[in-house]
Amino acid sequence: MRHDAGMTSTSAMSDPPACYSSRFVAALSFAAETHASQRRKGRVALPYVTHLFAVCTLVWTYDGDEDQAIAALLHDAVEDGGGAPVLERIRRLFGDRVAGIVDAATDSDSIDPTVKAEWRPRKKAHVAHAGTVDADAALVMACDKLHNLTATVADLAVQGEHVFGNFKGGAEGTRWYYRAMRDALASRLPPALVEELDARLSDLGA
Repeated sequence: MRHDAGMTSTSAMSDPPACYSSRFVAALSFAAETHASQRRKGRVALPYVTHLFAVCTLVWTYDGDEDQAIAALLHDAVEDGGGAPVLERIRRLFGDRVAGIVDAATDSDSIDPTVKAEWRPRKKAHVAHAGTVDADAALVMACDKLHNLTATVADLAVQGEHVFGNFKGGAEGTRWYYRAMRDALASRLPPALVEELDARLSDLGA
């Protein structure tokens, strides 16, 4: 019996390969659970996970791999979700490379996220550390800063300098911190990402 030329046998068809593994799906769930009650600072108090999704998207946009994308989803989990014990849980679930990137991106590992060291010394220490991280971590950290900058610039356009009331560093400290982080990370970043950071810093007046 002759088959119709327009028909394709089931055996010849197969699903396309997945773009990500079950580890990435698990990281999505981990991030959603960890930050479920948190909202973003800013003119519109969006669910915090919107930031994590945006940073993850940027990491992939600038040629990051799945470990870096997972770390992007989890980069605030230690600081905002329970401190050092959370980092060890991330290490068990997602491996040393992801945990190392998350650790590099973390500037406070206090179990209570409302109890942190004073803002300026903590940020100075984090900037100094940023100058020592490897390219894996630098990409995730820079994408985090790029999304934060983009959101702050959008609010600045509507609210003016009042936007800096949302940040402990105020206008001067916030501008200093983003510029300092850009300078600390730039040598290990794709040139296109540095250009985007520079554009947003210009928009911020930094």
